[in-house]
Amino acid sequence: MECIRELAALRSSDLPLADGKGANLAELVAAGLPVPDGFVLTTDAYRHFIHANDFADRIRELVTSHAPERAAAEIARLFGEGELPSEVGSMLTEAYARLGEQAAVAVRSSATAEDLADASFAGQQETFLNVRGGSALTRAVRDCWASLWSTRAISYRAAHEVPGELALAVVVQRLVDARCAGVMFTANPTNGRRDETVLSAAWGLGESVVAGTVDTENVVLRSGRVVERTEVEQTSLTARTEDGVATRPTSPQQRARAVLSDAEAVALAGLGARAAAHFGAPQDLEWAIDLGGDRWLVQSRPITALPAETGPAPTEWPAPKRHDVFMRASITEQLPDPLSTLFADLAEQLVIPGMMDTVNSYFGPQRLFSDRDISFVTINGFGYYGYRNALFLKAVLIAPWAIRVMTTELGRRKWQQVFHPRYRAVVQRWRGQEPRALAAVELLDGVQELVRAGFAYYTSVQTIIPEAVTSELGFTHFYDRLVKRSGDPRAEDFLLGLESAPIRADESVHRLAQWCRTHPELAAALQRAGAAADASVPDGVDAVLWQQWRDRFAEHLERFGHAVYNLDLVNPVAADDPTPVLDALRFYLADPSVDPAARREKLNQRRIAARERILARLRGPRRALFTRLLRSANSMGPVREDALADIGLGWPTARAYAAELGRRLVASGALAEPEHVYWLRLGELRAAAAELDDGRTPAPARDQVHRRLAEWRGRRLVTPPAIIPERSRWHVWDRWMPTVMGDQSGDQLRGTGASGGQVTGTARVVRGPEDFSGMQPGEILVAAITTPAWTPLFALAAGVVTDVGGPLSHSSIVAREYGIPAVLGTTVATARIRTGDRIALDGEKGTVTLLDQS
Repeated sequence: MECIRELAALRSSDLPLADGKGANLAELVAAGLPVPDGFVLTTDAYRHFIHANDFADRIRELVTSHAPERAAAEIARLFGEGELPSEVGSMLTEAYARLGEQAAVAVRSSATAEDLADASFAGQQETFLNVRGGSALTRAVRDCWASLWSTRAISYRAAHEVPGELALAVVVQRLVDARCAGVMFTANPTNGRRDETVLSAAWGLGESVVAGTVDTENVVLRSGRVVERTEVEQTSLTARTEDGVATRPTSPQQRARAVLSDAEAVALAGLGARAAAHFGAPQDLEWAIDLGGDRWLVQSRPITALPAETGPAPTEWPAPKRHDVFMRASITEQLPDPLSTLFADLAEQLVIPGMMDTVNSYFGPQRLFSDRDISFVTINGFGYYGYRNALFLKAVLIAPWAIRVMTTELGRRKWQQVFHPRYRAVVQRWRGQEPRALAAVELLDGVQELVRAGFAYYTSVQTIIPEAVTSELGFTHFYDRLVKRSGDPRAEDFLLGLESAPIRADESVHRLAQWCRTHPELAAALQRAGAAADASVPDGVDAVLWQQWRDRFAEHLERFGHAVYNLDLVNPVAADDPTPVLDALRFYLADPSVDPAARREKLNQRRIAARERILARLRGPRRALFTRLLRSANSMGPVREDALADIGLGWPTARAYAAELGRRLVASGALAEPEHVYWLRLGELRAAAAELDDGRTPAPARDQVHRRLAEWRGRRLVTPPAIIPERSRWHVWDRWMPTVMGDQSGDQLRGTGASGGQVTGTARVVRGPEDFSGMQPGEILVAAITTPAWTPLFALAAGVVTDVGGPLSHSSIVAREYGIPAVLGTTVATARIRTGDRIALDGEKGTVTLLDQS
């Protein structure tokens, strides 16, 4: 039995004896860092105390049979009354004497699971400062032991399922008579940056900083240089007294000056960097500077839950070309986030050629404009179309003619007869090849051709928009101005209950749920967390039935699994990650009363009744015009949705090829994960692919990937301007932009009312399919955009708010079909609204009121 160990005689391998805090301090000593002298009363001493007093069974019974508060109080009484074994007492006295006669010490508990990388027990046990004398030290040790069973500690361990067979070591160190003290993070816990150190400092002993009872001075250093400082007027501090510590007011001199000079901050950061390097991971340290100016480290633990590193958010939006204007419209509506590195390169090289493939098919080479007039660029990672200012006048002059061409059904015919079949042919050619059988360069060729074909197809979809716009707006204006009377249906009632690809996909999931419900054991298995379509046969489910389920689900994904959540190739589609579809299936399994097909039929009957009501009173030319305009509006809405749903037709194959490239680069050591292939430049990836095919080893790219991911996260924090430069003659097109321009800083956001009605409720901010499972029935969906792949969420939502979109976007069409209000194109909804906020939505006025901020 080893009851006492000096810090200098311990290492991390002695964790069972010294526990987290003691072992970490010992490592700091071994690294040559300044640590106050001290020793550890080991876990052997704790176990000897428990065994000598026969406490183990009693503690186990109290913890398992009583509330944490009662158990903690009874265990504290036991520890106070228990007999300290004589050999433990004598070794404690000897070790304390070696620190000096009546030395002032700090006594800190160190639990077996504390200060480890995968659990944060910080603050769950006790610390006692300025302990003097043998009797006081013994009391402090008993109290530390008892703190292992405090109310907080018992509750924390139960919540985190920490095993109950625990022991506790106690660290005893000479107390630093601190002029100031605080906490240091060797990586920034806010943004995850590993090149930043964050210091919190206060006058006096550090207990008040750790406890959060004083305002602290905060200093941020980047690469060893102070870059940010927040000073406060500290009014109180923790100071030593004759028999402990107490809170005292700060002096006028202390209130008037900074706690740390830049030089002291830099020196502390240097100690932190040495500690992090020694442990091989960012550290959360406690430090102190004594009255003589010497610096000390008194505690170290790994930083828990350190976020992924995030770069600085952009603050300037420079135009790449002086005489051009840059706009976020058209395809960028499908790209709300900054682009991944690979997709940015693909887009910059292929969006315009893909567009020109389509445009020239309509208007002839360079009749409308040439590729010299327009470009696609990224600014701070966000996609923008660039237009030469000379194109402005040309656009004004030719726009009526171009729209007329595309509204004579040429857009729809060309899409149906030429572009949709052409895109399918490209996809089928590449889809028929096994990725593992292709050379690396061939895989990249496939990605590029599929993406270019997708961009060309997207342009063909855009040619349908003018006909869709004129048909719906034409009917609405005619009806509202020349037909509608008081009490008549709203114009949008005539556009309800129509079938389209997103609605068919949603109804397909519901039919799957209905079939599953006829097999209770299958339904129960699918509703369990972690159930997946490709998993092994679950317990209690017949193997034949499970295969039938897999076949049916695969058929659904074959038809609908290519719908994109976000057009950037880095984002999975349901075909390769069906989790969001399974979430929708579970919703329908849990609530049999929800039936999208029945809902659509009800809306269809409402549409038919509205039409028959109006036709019953119309006569002559007005009746004929009403019928013709309504027929056109009813036919074009579904066509547009069908076309949009197939934009990602080539994405599952392109992602499969990219994944195969990623796997080969991981095997070569160039990348850490296959998905990191999206953070390589196109040129880098082509060079690496050629090296793989030649049997050479590509250069490691892990550092570049890490840096680009951090940069992307920082860019994601901002809302990009719709037009650059801000002052431009192109602002005459603001009314056609998919976002509302102007100030949105108040408690009422403005957007476009796209589906009528009012609702007040709880917001759910959904940034992507990874958040779908959090959506609860009756919440208001808040998103940057929604695409056809988002349709299942509309069945749960009480309303919809988006950053981007207009009255004829996918969100508006589906919101109307589901009978819920929608306000689109607010620009800032996802930045201003948080999940759980109460908001009021008015789909008529196009406003969103932030009730928790008003």
